[in-house]
Amino acid sequence: MATNFKRAIIRNPGKKICNAISTRGLTPDFHKAKQQHNQYRKVLENLGLKVHILEALEEFPDSVFVEDPALVINDICIILRPGVASRFGESKVLEGDLTSIFSDIYRIKDGKIEGGDILRIGSHFIVGLSERTNKEGAKNLGEILAPLGFTLEISKTPAGVLHFKSECSLVATETILATEKLIQTGFFSNKYRLLKVPKGEEIGANCLSINNHVLIPKGFNKINDLLSKKYKTIVVDVSEMEKADAGLSCMSLRA
Repeated sequence: MATNFKRAIIRNPGKKICNAISTRGLTPDFHKAKQQHNQYRKVLENLGLKVHILEALEEFPDSVFVEDPALVINDICIILRPGVASRFGESKVLEGDLTSIFSDIYRIKDGKIEGGDILRIGSHFIVGLSERTNKEGAKNLGEILAPLGFTLEISKTPAGVLHFKSECSLVATETILATEKLIQTGFFSNKYRLLKVPKGEEIGANCLSINNHVLIPKGFNKINDLLSKKYKTIVVDVSEMEKADAGLSCMSLRA
């Protein structure tokens, strides 16, 4: 299942996180980000995951967001191609870090694609095209996944949205939490059970389902009220990461 995991890879935030990309012009505080990252790690460990901690990369302010430069599935790792020049070097460094953890490593060779635009549902993947992910990158990923027994389809991230998963998340098998904006695209149609993000809490759409629990970003009480009716929820403060357009899934690779 796409929500059951045994391990996670995270990278400590560097002091230069204050220079991380922010479409809203906000500046994360390093000390607060470090505290929140430590709490995030503890939550993963409490859920039974073995957590691999990678050293901070000061030359790459966004490197704490390890989900964008790679995709991991069981014992497979696929090195992606970030869609912004300042993050190109992260993929190369991350590949070196992951060679001792994963037995099979593949690489995206053409186009651009980031993990924030990839939603996994079991053995199926949805890739949302965005400013960071194009058709060439999505097609290349599909060519890698197909021989491994996985399927892929392409959607489009709504205009003005950084990543596909900024607007949605998998909360359970075949159940997707999505914003009104994403639902209105009609892409999901009747394929999945949809839960609509309450109005005014769209920034909290990036939740994270792990081992029968759903992690919810702090400050989104309506989302918590909605999901806690059926799922075990854990509220996690990632407010400093949100300043850099990131969410709960961005800070870890889970397998």
